[in-house]
Amino acid sequence: MTIIGVPREVKADEYRVAMLPVGVEELTAAGHRVLVERRAGLGSGIFNEQYEIAGAQLVDSADEVWAESDLLVKVKEPQPSEWPLMRPGQTVFTYFHFAADEELTRAVLDTGITAVAYETLRGSSGNLPLLTPMSEVAGRMSIQEGAKYLERPQEGRGILLGGVPGVPPAHIVILGGGVVGKNAAQIAAGFQASVALLDVNVDRLRYLEDIMPANVDTIFSDRHNIREQLQLADLVIGAVLIPGARAPNLVTTDDLSLMKPGAVIIDVCIDQGGCVETSRPTTHADPTYVEEGIVHYCVTNMPGAVGRTSTYALCNVTFPYVHRIANAGIESASVTDAGLAAAVNMHDHHVTNEAVASTFGIELASFPR
Repeated sequence: MTIIGVPREVKADEYRVAMLPVGVEELTAAGHRVLVERRAGLGSGIFNEQYEIAGAQLVDSADEVWAESDLLVKVKEPQPSEWPLMRPGQTVFTYFHFAADEELTRAVLDTGITAVAYETLRGSSGNLPLLTPMSEVAGRMSIQEGAKYLERPQEGRGILLGGVPGVPPAHIVILGGGVVGKNAAQIAAGFQASVALLDVNVDRLRYLEDIMPANVDTIFSDRHNIREQLQLADLVIGAVLIPGARAPNLVTTDDLSLMKPGAVIIDVCIDQGGCVETSRPTTHADPTYVEEGIVHYCVTNMPGAVGRTSTYALCNVTFPYVHRIANAGIESASVTDAGLAAAVNMHDHHVTNEAVASTFGIELASFPR
C-alpha cells in the first residue's frame, strides 16, 4: 500500500488541485490510502464531500499530508513554507521548473526527496504530455489577457485586437510555434488580429502554415526578423520552450526601444525564466508592470486563474502516472518507462536531469541508480 497525499496549493492565486475524486476512487480501489487536505479542491469547484465519498481521508493540515505521504502529488513547485516538510525517501510529483530558480533547486536537493517533474516527462513519441494541456490553456489565455491589457485603463495602447471597418487590427507577434504558440495564434486569428508566428524549426513552420488561417503569417525566427516584428507589434507573446532548461532571452532590454509605447508583452515562459530580458515573475493579484514604456505581464501560474478547466485538463493526463508510481514505486516504474525516468529531476540528494545540472553547475547522476 502506498499513501498518496494531495495538499492544498499555497502559491498565491493558485486554484488548481492535483487530483480529482475519480482518481481517489481508483487509487483506493487498488488498495492505496489517499490523504486530501480539507478545501484543497474548492478553487476548482470540487468539495470535501466529493473526495470523502470517493474514499479519501480528509486531513486538517498540510503538515499532516506531507508527514504521512509516501507519494505527494501537487500542481505547482513547493513553496518555501513547504520545503521543511519534505523528507528523504518521499516522492513528490508536480511542476518544478528548477532551471528558473536556483534557490528552489538547492533547497529541494537538500531534502533528499525524489523530485518527479511534470514538465520533463516524455511521452512515447518524445512529446511532453503533462506540459501540453497547461500550455494549451496558457496559450489561449495569453490572447485573452493581452486583449485586456492593451486597453488604455490598463496602461496599454488602447487597441482593439480585431480593429473595426476602416481601422486596422492589432499586430500580434508570437515567439515560438510550439503548443503555446499554436494555441495563441489560433485564438488571435479568431479575434481577426494580424498575427506573425515565429519559430526556428522550418518543418514546424510548414505545418503551421498549412493549418493556420490567412491572417497568420509564419516567419523564421532570427534576430533580424524578431527586431523587425517588434517594431510592428502591439502585443508580443513569449512562447519559447527548451524542456527542463532556462528559456533563452530573445528580446533584450535595448529591443524594447523599438516597440510602440503601451505595447504589451505576455511572457508565458516566465516559469522557465522568461524569454524577455526585462521579465520578472508576477502574480494574478499584481500581474503587470511597465518597463521602458512597455506593459509586461509575467504571471507564473496563468492556468491557475481558470482552476476548474485547468484541473480537469491536468488530472486527465497526470493520473495514469500517479497510479503507476503508486503501484510500482518510482524506481521500478522508471525501469520500464524511459519517459517517466526523464521526469525524475532529483533523487536522494543528486540531480538526475542534465539541463538542471548544467544550468547550476551541479554534478549529474543517473536514475535509476
